[in-house]
Amino acid sequence: MHFSERDDNKMLREIIEKLNLPKLLEFSDGSPVKSIGDWQKRRKEILELLCEEEYGVRPVDPSFVVGTINEENVNAYAGKAIEQSLTLSMEVNNKSFSFPLKIFIPKLVDNPMMIVYIAFRPNVPDRYLPIEEIIDNGFAVATFCYNDIAADKEDYFTGGLAGILKKGDQRPPNDTGKIMMWAWAASRVMDYLQTRNDIDHKNIAVMGHSRLGKTALVAAAYDERFAFSFPNDSGCSGDAITRGKEGEHVVDITERFPFWFCPNYKKYVNREDEMPFDQHFLVAAIAPRFVCAGTAVEDKWADPNHQYLCYVVADEVYKFLGKEGFIHPDRLPQIDDIFHEGTLGFHMRSGKHFHSRYDWQRFMDFMRKHRISG
Repeated sequence: MHFSERDDNKMLREIIEKLNLPKLLEFSDGSPVKSIGDWQKRRKEILELLCEEEYGVRPVDPSFVVGTINEENVNAYAGKAIEQSLTLSMEVNNKSFSFPLKIFIPKLVDNPMMIVYIAFRPNVPDRYLPIEEIIDNGFAVATFCYNDIAADKEDYFTGGLAGILKKGDQRPPNDTGKIMMWAWAASRVMDYLQTRNDIDHKNIAVMGHSRLGKTALVAAAYDERFAFSFPNDSGCSGDAITRGKEGEHVVDITERFPFWFCPNYKKYVNREDEMPFDQHFLVAAIAPRFVCAGTAVEDKWADPNHQYLCYVVADEVYKFLGKEGFIHPDRLPQIDDIFHEGTLGFHMRSGKHFHSRYDWQRFMDFMRKHRISG
């Protein structure tokens, strides 16, 4: 179902006003954002704030990224795809760093759109990554396992990229968290993809599920080369407004996963109403590019309603920049909702926290609908 844009959205506006959210179109000193030039300055301010207070400082881009193809199967998946196993190599802090990457290109599609998928496991295919179905839809995929970048555990930042970036025995307040490291790695994949001539460079998306959905948002916010971001069930510290949400809060996520964030984020345990930001800042920082979110009605830990509200609020910046923004009815989301008409998209399915084939189909539908031409 599709809905026309509404001018009032009275019900949603009343919910949002009670949350007392920090303003997007207002600088930290209280002065208003009046022009697109002002927004570019405000966006920079937002990105710096999220680095300092939530995700940690973004690592410097390497001076080079080299992709080496180690194996190639030109007749993969019944001859429909080219499958390549690569190593991406670079230098970080004067030290060598590399990680594995897999790429799948449909053979029967010229200039296919590309999805960079940040994966939980190196297995391909995987229960979250239905490669043949994606190929049959005409999409290319580049995928890497997040643990190959930095381990998703409390290893005291001793291994992988975390070990290279480590500055000492104590983490500085704005120290790089692992979500930012995984997002930085997605940008290194983008560096390599820019050197290939067999994909559509104007239509490259970054996608992930749960903590890696948070990562997909961070990756697109800090790298404007991603035309699309597809966060699935990203919830707390991803695309769900933190103030007043159900389920997971800063106290929960920083207790279990402090290494995902910078130490400063813990300041807001039980003080979320005092945060000078909320997650609508992250989504708005991607404007005017495309974001389409997936959620599930039983995923109360993520809180689908507050995910939805995040896009309702971020819409303000998209409209300010002349985009369609988020086109939706004046109500909270319901099962089987698909809102794909605007620059911001959203769907809510039945079921629980999972990255399903249904989610993949909706994201691919959105990308086909909004493919950038020319």
